[in-house]
Amino acid sequence: MTTALPKDRTTELEAILNERIMILDGAMGTMVQRHKLEEQDYRGERFADWPTDLKGMNDLLVLTQPSVIQGIHEQYLAAGADIVETNSFGATRSDLVQYQLSDYAYELNVAAARLAREAADKYATPEKPRFVAGVLGPTQKMTSNAVGTQSISFDELREEYAEAARGLVEGGADIILIETIFDTLNAKAAIFATQQVFEEDGIKLPIMISGTIAGEDGRTLSGQTAEAFYNSLRHATPISFGLNCALGPDQLRQYVEEISRIAEMRVSAHPNAGKPNELGDYDLGPEDMAAKIAEWAQSGFLNIVGGCCGTSPDHIKAIAAAVSDIAPRPLTKQEPACRLSGQEPCNITADSLFVNVGERANVAGSARFKRLIMEEDYETALEIAQQQVETGAQIVDVNMDDAMLESVPSMTRFLNLIEGEPEIAKVPIMIDSSKWEVLEAGLKCIQGQRCGELHLP
Repeated sequence: MTTALPKDRTTELEAILNERIMILDGAMGTMVQRHKLEEQDYRGERFADWPTDLKGMNDLLVLTQPSVIQGIHEQYLAAGADIVETNSFGATRSDLVQYQLSDYAYELNVAAARLAREAADKYATPEKPRFVAGVLGPTQKMTSNAVGTQSISFDELREEYAEAARGLVEGGADIILIETIFDTLNAKAAIFATQQVFEEDGIKLPIMISGTIAGEDGRTLSGQTAEAFYNSLRHATPISFGLNCALGPDQLRQYVEEISRIAEMRVSAHPNAGKPNELGDYDLGPEDMAAKIAEWAQSGFLNIVGGCCGTSPDHIKAIAAAVSDIAPRPLTKQEPACRLSGQEPCNITADSLFVNVGERANVAGSARFKRLIMEEDYETALEIAQQQVETGAQIVDVNMDDAMLESVPSMTRFLNLIEGEPEIAKVPIMIDSSKWEVLEAGLKCIQGQRCGELHLP
């Protein structure tokens, strides 16, 4: 039996976005907690004899308690949500391994999308269409070495995301939502995987990207500022770009404002219901949260808005009412520029002066650097890159092309070490090689928007 390809609803979605602010749903975990499910509820009949505890594995509920999950989707739709998110936040192989459920990743994504699809179709009308956003979560792994804890390779994570994305498409998702991103290289793997699925399966769906500012320092967990995060991923041309989770409306406002200032696409936001209290609960009520979101909308920041941790259908209903008469943020055209990033943005415009490129981390240009790499003294070699940044380099060129070197592992090792050094990683990296395989290996290490320099023989 041949599965029908999903309909590309991009034109329909864009038409609505041109007219009004669209409403995303709220938290799934908050609503699941209200059901007070116990271990046997999570297991259901199918997993009654499973060898590990399953309580808390909310993604499994799409198989064992589907009526609970569909009921939550329907509550959000009844509250006014235009877009419901699939219950698939942790449904990737590496996240499921602790429950010995890795082999169920594809099935979980299919089932999650089907439940959301059924709910959305039930509430859809010609006047108010409903959409399903298939969620690819951040996973519990880090692909980059930004905090010295790289725990999965780019290719491994890409394969996991491709499996999950294909399941979401099979289940009927209209949109792929890559959300709660704390490591930009993870997002790049998700984007690459999703676009690979689209190409292989002959389909195309809109993509939403939403990152997470980890704290009040204004950076992701992997160290990027909001603008650097945007520069790193704008090449994917998502239908929307935004922020969610970690912070409540008060703390997140300035970063949503920043994204709205620079983004060439529509802007989304789904903040938490304030900060958690000492018991882990969220205290910001629906009316108070809606008032704060309305101010964002009146300031021209928003195209899509919803809620993250601690929010409920009551929050979504209040937010929908608060923004119903406010015009959406208009699309803006930015001045042409070369927009690069390390952990910080580097924008080269027509008004920029010359750009300093540090070229000493280059085995073809520095005898000392070459000797250190040949001796595998990478720590001292890092000092050369750091010295260039300290003396004014705005971009660091890295070249490992030498007949005496294995260029791919050398480039990979050095760039991973750079990612763990914030004083170097704050600037963009120019990956410099005459070999495509070296350029490709380098791209799998760097979370920023990098330069590439190919030297043809």
